[in-house]
Parts: sequence; C-alpha cells; structure tokens
Amino acid sequence: MIEETPAIVNTWIQNWNLLSQSWRVGIVVFALVFGTAVVAYIASYTVRLIERRFQKTDNAWDDALLHAARKPVVAFVWLQGVYWAAEVAHRYSEAEIFSVNDTLLQVGFVWLLVWTVLRFIKQGEEILTSPLKMKKPMDYTTVNAVSKLSRAVVIITAVLIALQSLGYSISGVLAFGGVGGIAVGFAAKDLLANFFGGFIIHLDRPFKVGDWVRSPDRNIEGIVEHIGWRLTTVRTFDKRPLYVPNAVFTTISVENPSRMLNRRISETIGIRYADVSGMAEIVADIRTMLENHEDIDQDQTLIVNFLAFNASSLDIMIYTFTRTIEWVRFHEVKQDVLLKISDIIEGHGAEVAFPTRTLHLPDGVRLASDSAGKSDSGEPASAEPGSSRAPVDGSEGSSETKGDSAEATGESS
Repeated sequence: MIEETPAIVNTWIQNWNLLSQSWRVGIVVFALVFGTAVVAYIASYTVRLIERRFQKTDNAWDDALLHAARKPVVAFVWLQGVYWAAEVAHRYSEAEIFSVNDTLLQVGFVWLLVWTVLRFIKQGEEILTSPLKMKKPMDYTTVNAVSKLSRAVVIITAVLIALQSLGYSISGVLAFGGVGGIAVGFAAKDLLANFFGGFIIHLDRPFKVGDWVRSPDRNIEGIVEHIGWRLTTVRTFDKRPLYVPNAVFTTISVENPSRMLNRRISETIGIRYADVSGMAEIVADIRTMLENHEDIDQDQTLIVNFLAFNASSLDIMIYTFTRTIEWVRFHEVKQDVLLKISDIIEGHGAEVAFPTRTLHLPDGVRLASDSAGKSDSGEPASAEPGSSRAPVDGSEGSSETKGDSAEATGESS
C-alpha cells in the first residue's frame, strides 16, 4: 500500500480537472505535508501515552526503549511524508534535486536507526549507573567507556552503510583506510597515545569520576570530573580545571586518596622535664582515652609511647587512625583528640613544653635586677669591686633570667 500511494495520488491529480496542473500539484503536496504533520503529532502523542503506561511497570528497559524511539518515530513519519510529497513533485518537475529522493530516503532510514540506537545506549547508561533504578548500580566510568565504544561502533557501521547506499565501494574504503592508517598513525602518534592511555584508564580503573587523585611525580591534584578518550579533566582545589592528556597517566604514579580506608593522626607532643615523674600516668591515660574514643578505629595500629628526651621536652608519640575518611570530619576528630590530650596533661599538673634556654654564668659574674639596677638618684648602680655586670638580651639591667637557677645569679657566697 505504501508503494502504491504516489501512484494513487498521481491518478487523483490527472482526473481532477477543476484547476490547472501546477495548482493541483501544489495542493496535493501541501495536503501531503499537512497530513504528515498531523500523523506525526498523533504518533508522538500515542508513544507518550504508551510510555506513561510503561512507567508504572518495574521494568526500566521498556521505558528506555520507548523514550529512545519517540523522536525517531516522529522523524520517520516526516521522512516518509516528505518523500511522498517529493515524489509527487518529481513526476511533474524536471528539477535535479528530486532525482536523489530514493538515495536520501535510504540514508534517512539509516540515520533514524542510528539515532534510535544511540538514544537507547544513552538511556541504558543512565539506568545502569542509577541507584534508583538498579539495586547494584555499576561503576560510572566503566559504563561510560562501554557506552562510548558502542556509540563509536554504531557510527562507524552507519557511515559504511551510508557510503554503500551512495554508491561507494566499502571494500575500497576499507583498503584506503588500511593504507592511510599507517600514515595517520605516524602523523597522529600523540593522539593515538592519548587514546590508548584513555583505554588503559578505563581498563585498569586507577580512578573514576568523582575521585580525589594526586601524583607525586607531577603537580596534579584535584577531583576527577571527566575521563575522555584524549583528555582527563581534573578540578583542582582552587576550583581551576586541569586538562591532563591520558598518555601522561601511563608514565606517572597516581595516588587515589578517595580509596583510603582510614585517615591517620600522627603527632609528637612534648612535656617539660620537670614533669618526668608523671610521664607513665600521662601516657597510660592518653592510651585509654584513644582506646575508648568512638571515632578511633580500634582495628588499626594504635601507639602511645614515651618517645625520646628532646632538647627542651620529653616527647610522647601519638599514632592512630580515625574511622572517617572525610577531610572535614577528620579534622574535627583530630581537634577533639588533641584537646582531650591537653586536658589529660593539665590534669596531672604537667605542662606542654616549649623551647627554653638556661644560661649558666661563671662565679663572680653578677646580674643586676630591675630594682637594684639604679641608685636612688636614678643613676645606674656601680658594680662592686671584683665583680662585673652581665646584661641579658643586650639591654642594660635586664632580669630575664632572674630566678632560673642559683648559678644564674652569679653571686659569690
């Protein structure tokens, strides 16, 4: 019936003698285009109704198929209707443009089929990665790679079929591609290196979209936003996009902190030498606090020990792991741990050490105090015979070291 439609329309045009032939052809062409618009609207409305019915079912693939086919179905109606109108016009016109109607129809069918398949692949990609539609959603990076590869295969196949429809020999095209591929390979070796680098990323999956990555070999650190076949987009922490060629990832080391199991707290805290008697109790209380802390992972290494006699402090090593791997939450936990350690040290009457220096002066050297540094008349007091003044910090009469030790006064008995 579809093949007989142009002939039936031509019969109507020849038997309708009320108007001239050009008017009759114009009216029929207009009627065909208008009818095509009406049928296209009805087809779109019908597919929408069916799609709404299918959305009530648990199967997500029928929804994806209908959604993928809705626009191509409307385009198919337009393609067929315009083809009929062009065929009618071609019978009464000598324009060369109408001589390619059949070829355009074949290429149009191929294009509609490819469009439908590409839309279905896109819908399938969304279904497989959606936690709302799948109980166990697949990894987005893997699904995206398979989707890109599938689209490339569909497009290449469609191009070859279209070339065959246009009268070109596919075998000749393939032969040309084999010979020309060598030249293209040498000319675009960097592009091919990036392509295979992207393939390796999709195959090995050292990172995926959304991961925090960094490289000790290059100044690369940020969140992965997109993994393409040539470039990988990394959003740095200052919110700037960094475009990294995929070939780079085949030659450098890449660290993926997003896949860490815990975050580490590693601190060295020193107390004063005067508090050495309470060292054992302080260490024991800190260890007990960490063992009972709800945010500390007890299955990981936990070390709290007296570490070393340092220059100005007695050092305690704190080494443990938090349960959370979130950056902000980790620092909240670390702050809580450090504050509790500070309370434990203070509770034992000890203090956190800070760098200090003790100055020992030889016998006979006397430091003048602020009160005795001047005479009643306001003039500097004179040093006793046989003794000398040793100002501290370069200021005359300073008493910075007063009370540090008996030797520091320098007074002889």
